[in-house]
Amino acid sequence: MRNVIHKIGVFMEMIKFEHTIFALPFAFLGTILATFGEGNGWPTWLQVLWVLLAMTGARSAAFGFNRILDRHIDAKNPRTAKRAIPAGLLSVKSVWLFSIFSVLLMLVSASQLAPLALTLSPVAVFFLVFYSLTKRFTWLCHVVLGVTIALAPLGGWLAVTGELPLPAWILFIIVATWICGFDILYATQDEAFDRSERLYSIPSVFGVVQALRIAKGFHFVTAVCLIALYVNMHLHIWYLISAIICIGILIYEHALLKPNDMSRLQVAFFTMNGLISIILFVGTVIDLGVRSF
Repeated sequence: MRNVIHKIGVFMEMIKFEHTIFALPFAFLGTILATFGEGNGWPTWLQVLWVLLAMTGARSAAFGFNRILDRHIDAKNPRTAKRAIPAGLLSVKSVWLFSIFSVLLMLVSASQLAPLALTLSPVAVFFLVFYSLTKRFTWLCHVVLGVTIALAPLGGWLAVTGELPLPAWILFIIVATWICGFDILYATQDEAFDRSERLYSIPSVFGVVQALRIAKGFHFVTAVCLIALYVNMHLHIWYLISAIICIGILIYEHALLKPNDMSRLQVAFFTMNGLISIILFVGTVIDLGVRSF
């Protein structure tokens, strides 16, 4: 029993299960805003459950495929050499089985939602695999990752309405640019390694100074779209307050990082970004909850 629990813990660490906090609130935001936009109030608990399972399956598959495809690169990088596969904690076969099961979980869950959600699931599967390969040939890998994770709120919206109106795409851009910006920041850790291995990332191609500027540009778009969603969906003060707080966090996040001092990267990456998704989700739920009474 102890071995089973340990193995589950290794799998959870491999897929960074705790990082689901970054994207899951946005998937639920897509679901909630979609139902309110249609005038149907709150989504049902069953819809929420299937969205949760679909999201969990998608993210688990994404990390599984990434760890398989990057296992040789991870083994060379001192920062990632202790990951489960290069460290010998998990076999490639077991991670393949786990990833395939995760894809099936996503597909089964999508089949319980709007028909179009299942129809477009192969697109999501493609991006889940494709983004892990992009670092080998393009510095736009960060954009591909942003698009991949931003499929979560788009899928959440699609799951309950079967349609993708303008607000859904605004939410998609919010998540895509937000993820892209902080993935650029995260990639600064591996600038020297990526360059030595001829891997592509914005820091390795353009340098840390320019990478920080580009990340700021993406997060500026995030901030603009946060306000655009407020205007387009006629949201109220609680959403606006949460959006302003999130914009303030983004500004503070960039203030923590300097080209010659990236020592506070972990605080900027994990703590700040985890707060953003939660604050925006809570603010939106309160906003819609007050409106519904």
